[in-house]
Amino acid sequence: MIVSAGEGCATDVSAEGINRSMQVTSIRQAPDKLSARDERRLIAAARRGCQQSCRELVEAHKERLAAFVWRIVRNHHDTEELCQEAFLRAFAALKGFSTEYRFSTWLFTIAYRLCLNHIRRRQMLSGEVDFSLHAGAEPDQAEEVVQSEEARRLKRIIWEAVDALSVPQRASVLLFYREGQSCQEIAAVLGMPMATVKSHLHRARNRLREVLEPHVTDEWSCLRLVTESA
Repeated sequence: MIVSAGEGCATDVSAEGINRSMQVTSIRQAPDKLSARDERRLIAAARRGCQQSCRELVEAHKERLAAFVWRIVRNHHDTEELCQEAFLRAFAALKGFSTEYRFSTWLFTIAYRLCLNHIRRRQMLSGEVDFSLHAGAEPDQAEEVVQSEEARRLKRIIWEAVDALSVPQRASVLLFYREGQSCQEIAAVLGMPMATVKSHLHRARNRLREVLEPHVTDEWSCLRLVTESA
């Protein structure tokens, strides 16, 4: 699929091309590899039809996006498809993207909406009342194993607690702790007022505290494990 990218140019953002770049063997958190200046440069080049710039944008964001999406939908195949669709939609609408914002914020916004639509469709087909309460225990073979038995035990408890949160609460926690986004940025991604984001975070913290209290004495220091691996 060739999508117009403005300025009389075209950008090759075929599903096959995105899929090749989306070959993710791990969904560990990746650092933000691009400075704001480099990101603006790549976006400008991508708008002019530079395929290499498109690939670099995918490379810079694919692991973090995959980690976020997987924690929402809990299925590796669905994660690949949703990430691919998010990138396709982002590149298709690149002409209208404002570089006043970070590309990652815009990309996560698209991905989150795709996740919500995916969950709603699955609920309709399966008859589930609240998908977020039925997080599976499927092991993540790509997840990096922490050597310490105690750290591994705490991480399992933490992630089980996170997975049991509602989807908006889970997304807020992931974006706040894993991505380091501000409440204002999270509000933009989730499409809700900042006050609602703060409420989701507050309720999520209270719920996590209830779950973690019997197991750990300093549960909030343990939340650093959320930033280490998915």
